[in-house]
This record gives sequence, structure tokens and C-alpha cells, in this order.
Amino acid sequence: MRIVAGEWRGRRIQAPPGRGVRPTTDRVREAWMSAIAPHLPGARVLDLFSGSGALGLEALSRGAERVVFVEQAAPAIRILQANLETLGAAARAEIVRSDALRYAAALEAGAFDLGLADPPYGQGIGEALVRTFADRPFAALLCIEHGAADVLPELPGARTRRYGSTRLTFLPAPS
Repeated sequence: MRIVAGEWRGRRIQAPPGRGVRPTTDRVREAWMSAIAPHLPGARVLDLFSGSGALGLEALSRGAERVVFVEQAAPAIRILQANLETLGAAARAEIVRSDALRYAAALEAGAFDLGLADPPYGQGIGEALVRTFADRPFAALLCIEHGAADVLPELPGARTRRYGSTRLTFLPAPS
């Protein structure tokens, strides 16, 4: 896996081992970051279900000020820490070991400029995250990667892009 663009373009990062891991492909990550590019410079970013940290690291590479990575699995956290060290990004990042849904539910409205989330597909977690966001919009814009079969609650202003069996849904904070 590699950083697609920005300060660390082309730099390789590690992915957590295991069959249960589904890293975001370079193609989808590039499309995702291009879609949110105007929001990245100076942004406070939340990377939920962060795994290797690829999404948050891509955001940092493209000008985000700071990223909070939320991950529960110890092996993924070790890989994320190694990736931060490899890129020299530790000073601009914080790693929180927590259940991502519980962490998001405890945030104040507007705590972040951008929320990035890549929850497990097919388990209703994306749907639960959208419901949490609708009740307390913890970011100005929440972006969720999900499977084609995952149905997310409709929110005003939401838009979804398709990339094969992957979907990216962009949700502005409700007014």
C-alpha cells in the first residue's frame, strides 16, 4: 500500500495482516481524497475504524493539520504507529484505542472539520454511525466507505459515489 498524493506521495505504508482486513484500494482512496480536497488544508480530521491509518495519513499528506485515529484492534494500532513513525507524522496525529461508534457518540457537535470512516461492511455499523452523526454531527462533513449492499439512512445533502462494489457516501452536517 502507498500514499497516493501530497507530501508523502509514493511512500509505502504497511497494512494490518489477516483475512478480515479490507484496506481501501488506491483507486478509491484517490477518488475519495480528490472529492474532499478543498476541505483538507488545515483541517482537523477524525479517522474512524482507522486500521493502517491510510485514510488519515493521506489527509495529512494533502495538508490536514491534525488527525485523530480511532482503532480498537491492537495489531492494527501497532501498524498505524509504525506508519506514523515511517512518515514522521506522529506530531500531527493522535491514536485513540476505542470502539469507533462509542467514541463518535461521545464527541461534541462540530469537534472535527472532516470525519473519515471505513467500518466493516455488512454489519450495520455504517448505518449506526450515520444515525449517531444525525443526532450529533461531530464533523462538518462525514465521509463513509461502505459496501453496495449496505443501506445508510438518508440525510439531507448526502451524495454517494460508486466504485465497483464499493460506495463512498458524503454527509454534510445537518443544519
